[in-house]
Amino acid sequence: MQTRPKRDWDDAFANSAHIDGADRLPALWQENAVAYRDSGVAMDVDLSYGAHPREKFDLVWPDSTPKGLAIFVHGGYWIATDKSYWTDLAEGARANGWAVALPQYTLAPEARIAEITSQIGAAISKAATLVSGPVRIAGHSAGGHLVSRMACADSPLSEDAQKRLDHTLSISGLHDLRPLIWTEMNKDLRLDEAEALRESPALLQPCRDANVTVWVGGGERPEFIRQANLLALMWDGLEAEIACVVDGDHNHFSVLDSLKDPDSALTKVFAE
Repeated sequence: MQTRPKRDWDDAFANSAHIDGADRLPALWQENAVAYRDSGVAMDVDLSYGAHPREKFDLVWPDSTPKGLAIFVHGGYWIATDKSYWTDLAEGARANGWAVALPQYTLAPEARIAEITSQIGAAISKAATLVSGPVRIAGHSAGGHLVSRMACADSPLSEDAQKRLDHTLSISGLHDLRPLIWTEMNKDLRLDEAEALRESPALLQPCRDANVTVWVGGGERPEFIRQANLLALMWDGLEAEIACVVDGDHNHFSVLDSLKDPDSALTKVFAE
């Protein structure tokens, strides 16, 4: 990747620039998440899974004994947001009887992507010690990349968490990181070709008995639809159980909204 390609990779990954009103969304996400936390839902906050101040997760509890553990890993291109933006996205799975953990991680440039992958493995492994039963993991955008990495043969998950991992859901995930080398955000990510190869799920072997769904909005940037199809094509050829769903005309952010709905198709994939 020594010669810079002609494609505008910054624009290829520029979700907000192509969504009307996107500048207002972060404040809305925080407002909705605060309202959800204030609604009286049972949850434990800032549970530690490591020594770094960012190595925390929240755990939202269902109304009865949990069916198992569901995990949602946030996005933000590994450089932005934290768990506090997304608490309300737990509701669909919680209402279906699952305990829902929402981890955060050290952001770039302080951490490289390989380190973040290890952190999410530690977060899921720690949460799995607190809730019995099957484990289901979902993530959005950069979070989609991170949960897909958990389903690779070199997964950083503990042996117990790997055995209990029932399903992986990558929502608008990034599965081939090499194009990010050509973006301005790589000043923070510090990706080189070697790390991009090591951390790209589409270029890695899925774990044995991998069960994966890749989900992407039909109105997203073409690169995200390509990334979804890419993982499905590559891992299908490696005999993983994998499906790819293109969801209507949703954009990169609206595709998440149905996680709040206990009866939505996306929630059914995540939590049934």
